[in-house]
Amino acid sequence: MTRPPLPVATERLTLRRFTVDDLDDLHAYQALPEVARYLYRPPLTREQCAQALTRRADEGSWAADGDDLVLAVCPPGEERVLGEVVLKLASAEAGQAEIGWVFHPAHGGRGYATEAASAAAALAFAHLGVHRLFARLDVLNRSSVGVCERLGMRREAHLVENDRDGDRWGSEYVYAVLAREWRNARAGSAPAGAGGAAVTDRS
Repeated sequence: MTRPPLPVATERLTLRRFTVDDLDDLHAYQALPEVARYLYRPPLTREQCAQALTRRADEGSWAADGDDLVLAVCPPGEERVLGEVVLKLASAEAGQAEIGWVFHPAHGGRGYATEAASAAAALAFAHLGVHRLFARLDVLNRSSVGVCERLGMRREAHLVENDRDGDRWGSEYVYAVLAREWRNARAGSAPAGAGGAAVTDRS
C-alpha cells in the first residue's frame, strides 16, 4: 500500500480530507432524517458531527481491519462540502474493503455520487491494495443501486430482513467488484462518472 494522493480531482469534483472547518456542511446533511433513513441510525447531532470531524481530520492508517478513509466531496476550487465517500478496510488479510457514500439531497440527480465513488474505487485499487471492493445497501435505496451498477459492480447477495430499521425489517443487497475486473473494464472505456443521483447507503 502507498499513501493515497490527495486531494483527488475529477471532472466536476474534488475529494479531500475533512477538516474541523467543515462542521456546518457536514451537519447540514447528516442531521436530515431522509439522509439517515438508509443508514439504519438516527440523524446525527451537531456534537456527534464535531466528534466525527476530529477523527476524520487525522490521517490515520490503512493496515488493520476497521481502518477507514473518509473523504469530503467538494466542487472544484470551493471548500463547501456536498457529501462524502467512505472506504473501510473490512479484511486486511484478504484485501476486502467496503465503499459507501452520503450526499446532501439538495445535490441529487447530478451524478456526483457515481463520480466520487468511481474516484474512491480507483484509489482503493491503485493505492490501498484492495482486492475486492463491496457495497452494502438497503434494497429500497434505488439510487444507490444505480450507482453500484454504473460502477460495474456485481450484485452478489440479497439478504432478506437481515436488520431492523426502527419498526421496519430491512433487507439488503451486497454489490462487489474485483480489482482485475475494475482494471479490465476501464482498459477500453472511459471512467464512470456520468448520470445518476447523489445518494446515501448504509456504510
